[in-house]
Amino acid sequence: MSIAATGFAIGDAATPDLAVAAVREALARAGENLAGSVLLFLTHHFARNAQGTVTAAAKAARCLQVAGCTAPGVFTENAWSLDQPAAAALVLCGNLGLCHAQGALPTLTLATPASGHYLQDDHPSRFGLLSTDAGGARGGRVWLGAKVARQGFCEAIFEGARVAAGASRGMLLLSDAMEVTDVDGHELFELAGQPALAGLHASLPPVPDDVPLPPVSHLFAVVPDPAMDARQAFLEGRYGLLPVVGFSADEQSVTLAMPLPPGERILWALRQPAAAERDTAALLARLAIAVPRPDFALLFACIGRGPYFFGGEDRDRAAVGERFPGLPVVGAYGGGEIAPLPGGSALISYSAVLALVGGDVQS
Repeated sequence: MSIAATGFAIGDAATPDLAVAAVREALARAGENLAGSVLLFLTHHFARNAQGTVTAAAKAARCLQVAGCTAPGVFTENAWSLDQPAAAALVLCGNLGLCHAQGALPTLTLATPASGHYLQDDHPSRFGLLSTDAGGARGGRVWLGAKVARQGFCEAIFEGARVAAGASRGMLLLSDAMEVTDVDGHELFELAGQPALAGLHASLPPVPDDVPLPPVSHLFAVVPDPAMDARQAFLEGRYGLLPVVGFSADEQSVTLAMPLPPGERILWALRQPAAAERDTAALLARLAIAVPRPDFALLFACIGRGPYFFGGEDRDRAAVGERFPGLPVVGAYGGGEIAPLPGGSALISYSAVLALVGGDVQS
């Protein structure tokens, strides 16, 4: 028998008491006195005393198998926080639990930005989060076995479980692929010999006169996998994103967050709530085929993909609850998402990564 339950605690100060309260609430909801494993996610406020907080949570759970990380925001199926100190806990009891990663099984991966080189191997099925500070740049803290990992990296699998994971990118494709024909660092002047800004404007979907154009922060240059057809790479999520940060009407140029080399292929895309909701619904449908009766879900989303993106409600989290009412969900908002893509695991951004975990032994 597998039992999973969540707990959440929020307060004015980042004290170990918050983590203890979240664990105790989860145990009470599970109807248990101790946990076999615990997933614990803490807001970035806990980074300075992460080990003390994790130790207190482990004592409350009477369990040493505690994994998790700090992140800009944390949540369960019932609550979330991006601004105040908070703790989100998932307790696992019975025959479903965490153990150290092995082989090519779907692997929960938590890492800091400095440890990104660990993702450059051929492991096909990592899912997880990049642990960062509130700004999404500096590293946070990650832990496994109730110990903060000095190397800023940890991996675990769910023993005795079936796991299905995937990513929702939430991008609306606006154009076909175009070659960069004139560029100077971050300034993109021409695509396929035509002014870049005019081409971007022509790609935008038509809107009524009284509806504002999408904010610049929602526009992106998509850089597809160079080994693939550009549109197929977009459909499979095998691409990088370069945010548009400005433009010049006089020079008809578009300013990108990072430079592009001449000859690179790009497509224009728009980060859009409606497209994100469609992607998440399709992702849930695919994952539910592999795990039709999950015991719990893990959800990791970009800082910019949570409630503020959806107008005050995290529609990714809500979609899981609509598909699986009452399902325990735990997760965090971070500065990058680790996703299992068709070409292998990758660090992506502005996305949501979802894993359904059920107590059916994998074959």
